[in-house]
Amino acid sequence: MRAALLVGPKELKLVEDWPEPELSPESVIVEMTGLGICGSDLAVWSGQRPPDSFPWIIGHEATGRIVAVGDAVQGRAVGERVVIEPNYPCGVCSSCRRGRTSTCVNRLAVGINTPGLLRERAAVPAGFAWPAPAAISDEDLVCVEPVAVAHSAVQTSGLAAGGDCLVVGAGAQGLFVCQLALGMGADVSVIEPQPARLALAQELGARTALPDAEFPLVFETSGSSGGVLSALRLVEPGGTVILIGIPHTEIPVPIASLVRRQVHVIGSIIYDHPSGFERTLDLLSARETRPGTILGEPFGLGSAQEAMSSAGSFAGKSWISFG
Repeated sequence: MRAALLVGPKELKLVEDWPEPELSPESVIVEMTGLGICGSDLAVWSGQRPPDSFPWIIGHEATGRIVAVGDAVQGRAVGERVVIEPNYPCGVCSSCRRGRTSTCVNRLAVGINTPGLLRERAAVPAGFAWPAPAAISDEDLVCVEPVAVAHSAVQTSGLAAGGDCLVVGAGAQGLFVCQLALGMGADVSVIEPQPARLALAQELGARTALPDAEFPLVFETSGSSGGVLSALRLVEPGGTVILIGIPHTEIPVPIASLVRRQVHVIGSIIYDHPSGFERTLDLLSARETRPGTILGEPFGLGSAQEAMSSAGSFAGKSWISFG
């Protein structure tokens, strides 16, 4: 089968003869139909977060159809349309036993510490290949995983209708936070240095933050040093900062200022299994949020290198179609 292999920093190579996945009793084989590109993929691709070895397969935000079912799997069928939940918790550590699988110390993160999905077919634990409701379009389905990340962060924040918040960064994750917050009736302001991304956030209904305005709630989605420091500076006394983006360098944090202003700083990493995906699929089935509207034109698997090279500056979300 075909696969796009990461053979070095910023270097993807398309091969035609990658080994087919092995079907275990508890897994299904998924033939990929679409795959979204996110900041974690770019970090691995660029060398900021290098894999343990090369060649490596990146990619984790995938959709597809089941083409084989393991002997121990019940209730699943060949041809079923699915979206893959790409974080596999161990189920036995203290975090998992508390229901906080997002902080599982043994978690397998597809494309990060276990091979990814930028290939035509892959074996997936059956419980992590979610049946796709017919009401969710193919474009919205590609966005389920990052929307689950955004949904978890918004729920953690306690934001409610009529609330006021700031979103720092209007990359794909920031745009999904904007969509969810606007959809629940909140007032949303945004900071984004790239004009095309800022314009897209405004099209969704967010407004440009006024200079030096303070907010009771700030979502930091960029993962940049400047974004984190801006979030900590623009939260009002007693307010809350939700950190979603993951910086790849150390950041000097103004602790004294945070203490004096009694700022709450909360990290929000992915989502918990299985509730995170369940809630997100329910949300998108209701068609009140249409995340696929921020997708650009798809790249083919053969253009994966181009897709990765352009994703960092694209206004919206880049993705690959296997059709």
